[in-house]
This record gives sequence, C-alpha cells and structure tokens, in this order.
Amino acid sequence: MYLFRRDLISRILADGHEVYVSVPDGECTAKIKALGCRFIDTEIDRRGINPRRDYVLFRTYRKLLKEIRPDLVVTYTIKPNIYCGMAARTLGIPYAINITGLGTAFQSGRILKTLAEILYHVGCGRAKVVFVENPGIKEELLSMGLFPEEKICVLHGAGVNMERFAPAPYPEDDRPVKYLFIGRVMKEKGIDEFFDAARRLNREGFSCEYHVAGDFEEDYEERIQQMQDHENLVYHGFVDDVRPLIASCHCFVLPSYHEGMANTLLECGAMGRPLITSAIHGCMEAVEDGKSGFLVPPRDAGSLYEAMKRFALLPLSRKAQMGRAGHEFICAVFDKKQVIEQTVRMLY
Repeated sequence: MYLFRRDLISRILADGHEVYVSVPDGECTAKIKALGCRFIDTEIDRRGINPRRDYVLFRTYRKLLKEIRPDLVVTYTIKPNIYCGMAARTLGIPYAINITGLGTAFQSGRILKTLAEILYHVGCGRAKVVFVENPGIKEELLSMGLFPEEKICVLHGAGVNMERFAPAPYPEDDRPVKYLFIGRVMKEKGIDEFFDAARRLNREGFSCEYHVAGDFEEDYEERIQQMQDHENLVYHGFVDDVRPLIASCHCFVLPSYHEGMANTLLECGAMGRPLITSAIHGCMEAVEDGKSGFLVPPRDAGSLYEAMKRFALLPLSRKAQMGRAGHEFICAVFDKKQVIEQTVRMLY
C-alpha cells in the first residue's frame, strides 16, 4: 500500500479528503500514518482459503464500514476486493476495486477457479469501477462475464514515480555482467528458471553475477544457499530501497508466470536498465522487444538462458543504449502522474 499507492493517497488527501487505510500492521505503518491517513490494523490471511477466517474478515470489514461510513471504498487484492466489496454492497456504500492480477486462485484447478469467479461476482458485481492493470485481465474478466465492459478501466499498472526512479548512470564495466531479480522468491515468479539459466551460463564460462532481492515466499532457503556457494549468486534478502541495487546492475530479469503489471519492471526500466521478462500480459507491456530488452516464453528455462546469453554477448555500449531506450519508453507510457490523473477521474 505504501510503496505503490502512496502518491495516489497523497493526491486524495491534497484534494481535501480524509483517508482511512485498513491493512495489516507492518514495517510501513509509521510511513502510512505520516502521510496523514487514519491507520486501521486489519489482519488478513493473504493466501489461505479457510472459510471461517474469511467470514471473520467480512465481519471485520462490515463493522469498520458501519463505524466510519465512508463516501467511497477503494480496495486492492483479491480478499479485500471480495469481502470488503461484499460489506460495502450490503451497506449501500459505493466502492471501487483494483484487480492487479488474476493470481493463484485463477491459475489453480477448476474448483478453486469457479469459487473465485462466484465470489468476485457476488462481492464485486456492483462496483462503481473495476480497475485492471493490463488488457489481458480485461479480456479474461469479459470472457468470464464478471463485469460489463463499461465498468472496466485499464490503467498502466500503478505507474512509476519518474523523479524517485530517475535514470542512473550505466555501469562503466560489464565484467561481470550483473543480472538482478527483485520479487518474492517463489516458483510463480520464475525463480527456478532464473536459477537454471544462471547455472548454464556459469557452466559455459560466462562472467556473470546473479543478484536476488526479496523475501522467501516458499521453501527456497537451502537452494539459495547452494547457489551462493557455487553459482555466483548474491542474495540480498528484503531490500527497503532497491534503487542502489538497480543502479549497480546491468539487466533486470523477471521470468514470471503471471502478473498484473510488474512494478519492478517499471522501476528498473525507468532507471535505465534493460529488461528480460516473460511474454505475458503484465510484463510484455513494459518492454519493446529487441530495443529495450527481450521477451521470452514463460516457464521456459532454455529460452531465458538464450536471452540472458544474448544480452551478455552484447557490447557495453549496446547494453547502455537498451537502457536509455527503456527509460524513454517507461517515461512516455507509465508515468505515475498520468496513472493518478486517470484514477481520480474515475473515482470522483
């Protein structure tokens, strides 16, 4: 909420409105309060599918809305979208939802996917507006018949703050070539393919380093340690400010299986770093293939290896040129100021 929505929150506050933020307590709580928001600690079992816990979450949201009586509710991610949407609907409070990606529930088996569709229809069917972060999500929602087309607004992701993620000088040397992965360390982010490609490049004698920043979402600790010991991998853990890390690397790699709009791609592209990522909605919109980076099929370690090898063989001047092209493209399409203006027009 703080990292990706603070500029929108600041804009709404500057327009003279009160903002209540209902999220779990965490590292950014003090920063959210410092914006001028009223903070409400709300526990969410983000990935679980326990009906009793989800019902408690619905009751929690309903109690909050009855106490606050907001003029408008804005929600992000699947559980707040569904259960806060249900609560707002039962109380007759206008609400807007943001579907940043059709994640695990929609990628799983038919039963879970059908359940997610039903819950979205019940919880979000009366939303004032449905924000999505790429055209692919809009197409899927329309194919499922969840929302009428006139209610769906396609944003360019959350946008990127071009002042905060200003271009950084490109490294003067590319020996070793430093590849960077930022994200939750989990299978769906393509971390297995990233590791496989790294091992192949190392076996062929390429001078490369592989930097990984992000928390463990799944059990990868032992594998990370092995990669650090034998495969030139540097694990940074969770990084509060990724900009120095981006500035030190030559290329950002995100071989994800599905995304809404990957903010890490926008941030690294804005800072002038070439991108290698999956040819899927939510990733490919950030890249001009062959000009500012390379697109590869998802779940394909061989293709990822070929793209990383191709990049490693480029002269340093060509690598830097790709970075400059990426900055210009991200600036033209994904400037956060444009995204915020589009958002508030639909909300107000």
